[in-house]
Amino acid sequence: MHPASLTETVDALVVAFEHLGPTDVQALGDWYAPDARFKDPFKEVQGVAAIEAIFAHMFDTLWEPRFVVTERIVQGSQCFLVWDFVFRFKTMDSQTTQCIRGGSHLQFAQNDQGAWRIVLHRDYWDAAEELYEKLPWVGGLMRWLKKRVNS
Repeated sequence: MHPASLTETVDALVVAFEHLGPTDVQALGDWYAPDARFKDPFKEVQGVAAIEAIFAHMFDTLWEPRFVVTERIVQGSQCFLVWDFVFRFKTMDSQTTQCIRGGSHLQFAQNDQGAWRIVLHRDYWDAAEELYEKLPWVGGLMRWLKKRVNS
């Protein structure tokens, strides 16, 4: 069997991310290189175990988290995914569905078997607008600051 093209790999990865559940977290090593790096507005880690821990924490702290990929661009050995992250908080306002819009820049390399693996995963999203403004005790302050900066 020949190794999949990067486009085929990204297509399969999108399906995996959109259907990711708590029991799938331990299989992330099928997508990431052993020393892969991950960075988002809150964390920067290296290694599959650390990346798995981030996704496991997501399932521990949120109700029904899921990704909906709305766009994808594949070029060379990298891709950019545009997504909506839909979830409900477990600790506050657990009834309201939240949505964070963002994107992931993924860089890939082929392993010894020719399979594409993620070596760098960088998430981009606006923590102030997409998260802090939705928090009851911080949201008012964030909206006030935003209004002051824009006036």
